Amino acid sequence: MPDQPQKVNVLMVCLGRSPMAEAVLKHEVTQRPDLATRFHIQVDSAGTGAYHEGEEADDRTIAVCKKHGIKADSIARAVTKDDFTKFDYILAMDQSNLQTLLNRQPSSSRSKPIISLFGSFSPSIPESQQGLAKTKAEAISDPYYGGRDGFEVSFKKCTEFARGFLDYLERQE
Repeated sequence: MPDQPQKVNVLMVCLGRSPMAEAVLKHEVTQRPDLATRFHIQVDSAGTGAYHEGEEADDRTIAVCKKHGIKADSIARAVTKDDFTKFDYILAMDQSNLQTLLNRQPSSSRSKPIISLFGSFSPSIPESQQGLAKTKAEAISDPYYGGRDGFEVSFKKCTEFARGFLDYLERQE
C-alpha cells in the first residue's frame, strides 16, 4: 500500500494581505501536480486583529488575483488559540504581525507550529536559513492605503514566497 501524503496545514497571517497569500499559495500548489502525491496541503488565512471578520477580501485583492487567474474567496477571521496547534506553519506577512503571533503563542505549543515570516522563503534567503523567524526576511508591504499598484507588488511577492515555500517543503521531505 502506498504511503499517505504528509499533511501540511499552513496559516497565512496579517491584517489584510493574508487572503492574497492564501489564494496564491493554493494556486501554486495546483501548479505542481506531483506535490499532491507527497503532501496534502491545506491553506487558510487569518488576521492578528478582527477588523474585517466575516468579510470577503479587499476588492483590489480579488481583482488582482482574478487578473492573474486566481480565485481569492476567503472570509476574514482572527487568529485563535487553536490555530497554534492546528497548523504546522503560521506565516506572517511582516515583522509586526510576526511579533504579535510570537507573543500570543501558548506555551503548550512551543514545539509546533513553525512561526515565521512568509518572506523567509524568498529565493534570496540561503536554503539553510529558510523558514526561520530570525532571518532578515523580506516583509510584504501593506498596500491597503495605496493604489492598485501596491496590490500588484504584493501579488508578485506572494507568488515568489509561495514558490519558495513549496521548494522548501520538497527539500524537507
